[in-house]
Amino acid sequence: MNQPIYVDVHIIQSLPPSNVNRDDAGSPKQAVYGGARRARVSSQAWKRATRKAFADRLALPDQKLGTRTKRIGRELGERIAARTGLPSDDSRRLAEALIGQLGLTASKKKAEESSYLLFYGHHQLDRIVDLVADRAMELVTLPDDALGKAAADKDLNILPILTSGHPIDVALFGRMVADLPSLNVDAATQVAHAISTHAAEIEFDYYTAVDDANNDDTGAGMIGTVEFTSATLYRFATVGLHQLLTNLDGDQDAAQSALAAFLEAFAYSVPSGHQNSFAHQTLPQLMSVVVRRDQPVNLVSAFENPIFSRNGRATESISRLDKELLHAAETWGINPVSVASVYSQDVLPEPQKIGPALTFSGLLMAVRETVAAQLAGHR
Repeated sequence: MNQPIYVDVHIIQSLPPSNVNRDDAGSPKQAVYGGARRARVSSQAWKRATRKAFADRLALPDQKLGTRTKRIGRELGERIAARTGLPSDDSRRLAEALIGQLGLTASKKKAEESSYLLFYGHHQLDRIVDLVADRAMELVTLPDDALGKAAADKDLNILPILTSGHPIDVALFGRMVADLPSLNVDAATQVAHAISTHAAEIEFDYYTAVDDANNDDTGAGMIGTVEFTSATLYRFATVGLHQLLTNLDGDQDAAQSALAAFLEAFAYSVPSGHQNSFAHQTLPQLMSVVVRRDQPVNLVSAFENPIFSRNGRATESISRLDKELLHAAETWGINPVSVASVYSQDVLPEPQKIGPALTFSGLLMAVRETVAAQLAGHR
């Protein structure tokens, strides 16, 4: 049995006035923790931002990434048409026959869509096109019933394609398909809701817009309000490297590359809600990566007692996180294999557990060396 390897990621990051993740009423999301109301950013919001960073910041090619959509039939049809030169109606009909093998429930609003989002790799669609390209002209001449039977032939079985060779974002974040459990992929990554290390309040920005073409009347052409908050956040995620390795068909190089991509994308990404209004793109004040063989450890308990300070909260947040990591090791015996951290040495001149301050490139190198050593003994 494979022994587990966990890579925990702890981040302290301050956001200025912003509304990066709002609820159904437009308010910044919140949560009560330790008896105090905190600012909150949902795990879904930060996972989405991380996935976007794979393409936008890291410039990873489509062939290494996935997409999540209800329109897999249309996407496959467009690729069949581009490869074979078939008319769009014929290629879409062939694509829907192939996807029909999966038995996905159709949307009640749009028959050509599935009833839920399906997460798959761009290169997996290309492999399906490879499967059918030489027979496409012949297949589209068949009536619907015959086409359905032909598409169900074992030589055109698309399930093995969709259950292997996963892109890194599917391997990291997993996939759940209620209609077809064989398509499920266990997530290698868990991401916690980020919460502020202190109590946080929601404020209102009253804004006006002037009508530039109106020279007759004074006053605003439009008025309104937008809610915002500001906070120093604790962010946590953990990657089960053993599960990531399984999802990537045992390819250790691919697993290491996926982990490095996740660390960089998670560190630099910020959800984009109301981005044009608040320009809230900040960098973390601390990122600490802890490699473990026992279990993941979320250190949010360091902030169960909310920080109160009029001189900033990031420094105290980093200090508390350092002490909580030491407490977990000394009291509970939860000892990490290694710890690598990025922070300003001036903030924490005498770290107890998070180690010396590194550059981000130094952190990535240290994590890669530790993980390579752990994978060498992985069995």
